[in-house]
Amino acid sequence: MKFALSFLVALLFPSLALAQAQQSGLPPAPALAARSWLLYDYTSNQILVNANGNERIEPASLTKLMTAYLTFTALKQNELSLTQTVTPSAEALLIQGEESRMFLDKNKPVTIAELLHGLIVQSGNDAARVLAETIAGSEEKFVELMNREAQRLNMNDTHFVNATGLPHSQHYTSAHDLALLAAAIVRDFPGNYPMYSLREYQYNNIKQTNRNRLLWIDPYVDGMKTSYLESAGFCLVASARRDNRRLISVVLGAASDSLRATESQKLLNYGFQYFEAVRLYRKNQPVASMRLWKGTEDKIKVGFRSDIFLSVPKGQFAQLKATMETQQLLIAPITGGQKIGMMKLALGGKPYAEFPLVALESVPLANVFSRGWDNIRLLFQ
Repeated sequence: MKFALSFLVALLFPSLALAQAQQSGLPPAPALAARSWLLYDYTSNQILVNANGNERIEPASLTKLMTAYLTFTALKQNELSLTQTVTPSAEALLIQGEESRMFLDKNKPVTIAELLHGLIVQSGNDAARVLAETIAGSEEKFVELMNREAQRLNMNDTHFVNATGLPHSQHYTSAHDLALLAAAIVRDFPGNYPMYSLREYQYNNIKQTNRNRLLWIDPYVDGMKTSYLESAGFCLVASARRDNRRLISVVLGAASDSLRATESQKLLNYGFQYFEAVRLYRKNQPVASMRLWKGTEDKIKVGFRSDIFLSVPKGQFAQLKATMETQQLLIAPITGGQKIGMMKLALGGKPYAEFPLVALESVPLANVFSRGWDNIRLLFQ
């Protein structure tokens, strides 16, 4: 059963729906000097630009995004506290070559808060290992948690072998998966995320600066993480917020530190300049009232369990059309939150996005007499 709901957009946003759409097409996304890149609109949960986003690459220190995510999780579950102190093990402090580190001492206790700063701002491999051992007992056990969490987040092109990002043939991820992970940090741990905006941190009388250059040159950027390996190039996951809208960019395999920053800024600027995020529907706002059979009510309200935002090219909102597709017959019992159908959106006559429609209320079965009467009426439907 299909219902044309283009009128709904006009009802909800009359000023936008009546605006004159731009006739010019959307400028092409920038071609970056990198191996792969992706631009994700966190507000609307949409990928705006994707160039080789599923190609597997070595994440290097971007691995520490997952190390931090699991540490934040342990804090949230009260398995750790920021003021808790631990003494680094000799194994955690073993350095292979020119690893980045926060310069922990073997006999000097360190707090979880200090380790997180060393992990996020200074990208310390020693901090990553100590956190892994503290949370899971060993780095090997911690890696099991990392891969389990990657599966839960649908990071299907990711596999971890260590907590630091040291190279290994079975240690890989993708731009798409890194965007998922970055978004999860922002969404699940808003109280911890501001740590990624710190420009410098001092530990053991050694001050180190954050390698994310965009924190200095773009006032809208407030995180997240850099990495470098000779085999993987210079990489940057960045997040920026303008006017309550957040974008996350992932640029992998640039040729230099400065280039990963400038290419990331090109991607973010493109998203902010040429797209706008519009709230189409509010959480628990009825979109329609559907006929229901064999229930204590003969109508049921359907809509969405969260606010629905959509990013569209600026000036093209008037070209957006919505169609609601539901089951042919809705028969009780229906549980609140149960999927009822799909809201499909087209832009300029082409499929653009779709969202699941759910029941906004529960309706139990009617008594036997009402159900029998509905059975008779259904014979004529």
